[in-house]
Amino acid sequence: MQPFGLSCQGGLNTNLNQFQMLQQPGFATELLNFEVDPDGGYRRVNGFTPYGGDSATNPNGSNSILGCFVYADGLIVCSGTDIFFSNDGITWLQINRNNVANGGDNYSTFTSRSVLNRTGQGQCQFVHFEGAAFDYGQVIIADGANTLYVFRMEGTGALSTRTFFAETVQVDSTNGVKYITIHDHHLIAAGVENNLNTVYYSAYNSPTDFTGTGAGSVTISDQVIGIKGFREDLIVFSQHSLHKLININSSSDIRIDPIAENVGCLSGYSIQEIGGDLVFLAPDGIRTVAGTARIGDTELSSVSRQIQSIISDISNNINSYTITSCVIRSKSQYRLFYSAPTASPATAKGIIGTFRGQSYEWSETQGIQAFGLVSGYDVNFVERVYHGDKDGYIYNHDTGNSFLLNGSTQNINARYKTPNLDFGDAGTLKTLHYVKMSITPEGTVQPSLKVSYDFDSTDKPQPAAYVLESIPTPSVFGEALFGSGIFGASTDPMVRQAVQGSGHNVAFKLFSEDKNPPYSINGFYIDYRPSGRR
Repeated sequence: MQPFGLSCQGGLNTNLNQFQMLQQPGFATELLNFEVDPDGGYRRVNGFTPYGGDSATNPNGSNSILGCFVYADGLIVCSGTDIFFSNDGITWLQINRNNVANGGDNYSTFTSRSVLNRTGQGQCQFVHFEGAAFDYGQVIIADGANTLYVFRMEGTGALSTRTFFAETVQVDSTNGVKYITIHDHHLIAAGVENNLNTVYYSAYNSPTDFTGTGAGSVTISDQVIGIKGFREDLIVFSQHSLHKLININSSSDIRIDPIAENVGCLSGYSIQEIGGDLVFLAPDGIRTVAGTARIGDTELSSVSRQIQSIISDISNNINSYTITSCVIRSKSQYRLFYSAPTASPATAKGIIGTFRGQSYEWSETQGIQAFGLVSGYDVNFVERVYHGDKDGYIYNHDTGNSFLLNGSTQNINARYKTPNLDFGDAGTLKTLHYVKMSITPEGTVQPSLKVSYDFDSTDKPQPAAYVLESIPTPSVFGEALFGSGIFGASTDPMVRQAVQGSGHNVAFKLFSEDKNPPYSINGFYIDYRPSGRR
């Protein structure tokens, strides 16, 4: 008898061929609706639940969600031609209003104002400007078709007791602004209708003033796709190049310097900051903008080589997809979702990159349509993550044990497959006796194991899948009920499964399609007998 063990690490890899993968047993050739756990192993993802629970309502009927933003003790949502706020997911306050008084409106006056129609509102971007004396700061919204909309709320308790402020801001003579960010006390705007090569910046500490002292603009030779502050510089992402705006507070020294002339950005909605670097979707992969030891120097790296085939599909169809992204800080994860505007949420896809200190490990999702996606801290400094879909539903992202489709719970289809393993000798026939799997259950789970021989050859008998009947869930003191929990069980139990069959190489597939709690796969131990060389 011979032993063989592997640890689940490295994430999804679709870039190497079958024989190269023989040397990388910890990688996954399939990793759907799993995430790489920052503490090791592959964990089936959480689902999502309605924002507002069983009494949840859509903010704007069946109109598609165009953007979300965590604000105060609730959520701002753009949908259709309107903007809404709710702190319970049940009652939605329409906040796109005309002619709000300079000193703010009380609830009654604000809700009686006429609606400011956001005609042609598209995918939205949000920025948050704190302000020295604001309870929650002010939110500025760009939608690609209209003037910037600025909203602020003051007070606590019921919404009917709060004060509301709202105004519009015109950046130049045209209305539409697509991209915005805050950098070094300025509001930065780009993607302005009819001036797509120009970056505008507001007056110092005055995000609504684009004509006062300290305000201005710079023009580059390429169409701007996105903007984001990075340390003391503003990175300008263009179609075919990257630049940085430096010395924004010195009118005599302000300038645009090139970073790269042959690296562009596919979507401004893919740009996020994680681990002190900027991450974005480029035509050749997910790239990072990172600083180096040299002052003012910038390094560009590709971090998605392992999933190049997936990135190529996104790149080739970028004009057909709505792209959204966020960072879940508690998991050190970058999440990017893509879906056609009219596609069913059940077919929507995404990628999850978990930052492991020096590199990213990737996995795929299917069934999460995140047209509006945001992660942020609420007024109590609790990280909240939300998303909305094309049918107008708002969800608590990354929670619960099932997906939802039009309010109905759906199974989570999760699949993990190892590379084909030859145990160090491709020429020897092996007969498998049993497999031990280290699985961390978060409740009662029942995945299945499929064993495939010789690259899943049709000339080789392939055994049916084995249902893992017994995965002991350990009891937690203070939470478990006597008589229903297993006391003394390991937090990472080893599940033994006798298996059949033989082959020169073997792959293991662990899968589930249910509404059970998540579980993590940590590693495998295989017991086999070499039985001849052919």
